[in-house]
Amino acid sequence: MRRARVHLTEGSAASRNKERVWFFDLDNTLHDTSYKIFREINLGMTAAVMEALSLDEQEASVLRTKYWRKYGATLIGLVRHHQIDAHAFLHRSHDFDVAPLVRAESGLAQKLRRLPGRKVLVTNAPLHYARAVLKHLKILQCFDGLWGVEQMRLHGHFRPKPSSTMMRHILAHEGVSAHRAILVEDTVENLRGARRAGLRTVHVYHPGTPFGLGKSGRPNFVDLRVNCVSDLLLQKRPLRA
Repeated sequence: MRRARVHLTEGSAASRNKERVWFFDLDNTLHDTSYKIFREINLGMTAAVMEALSLDEQEASVLRTKYWRKYGATLIGLVRHHQIDAHAFLHRSHDFDVAPLVRAESGLAQKLRRLPGRKVLVTNAPLHYARAVLKHLKILQCFDGLWGVEQMRLHGHFRPKPSSTMMRHILAHEGVSAHRAILVEDTVENLRGARRAGLRTVHVYHPGTPFGLGKSGRPNFVDLRVNCVSDLLLQKRPLRA
């Protein structure tokens, strides 16, 4: 049975289709994962792989990285090649308190509200983790809808970002035309997939962190490069639909 995305507010399909929609990534887009939480996620994922496949820590870490690079999400490789329980893995790998680990720019909720149009979260992370982060940042109510990796399934198979097919599926369910949609994201390959689906793209770039290494220059499928949500509000750096 197909799992629907989580909607937090209601509105007519006609009105939703006419307004701009911002699709936001979560990790390293709305908060700084290089601060503490990225390490915790890696440890949790490795531990979950160890338990699921009875591997030692080194073997599990290598396999986790291999599947992440190949499929865009470790979960896909584990389900495809090892038939693990996806929901059990997602909860085990993200089973920690986010409160002491999350850091984000100040006044984030106010800045998101100032952006004209709806906001929808689209993350390759599990939904329970995404909700916990958004609640801690006090921005959960800024989002009209939430898409976690659990919702990114087509015909029984996981299709997370950078799948352009999944992005078109999300657009259809959200009732928005691609030319009215913008993906705000730190991962370049995910932006490439969104552009193939017809979206505008904003690259959240973090120079001076491991996530900014080797990313000089702006690819032609990126419409705007910013360092934080605040940059989207600057009149001198508009993104026009």
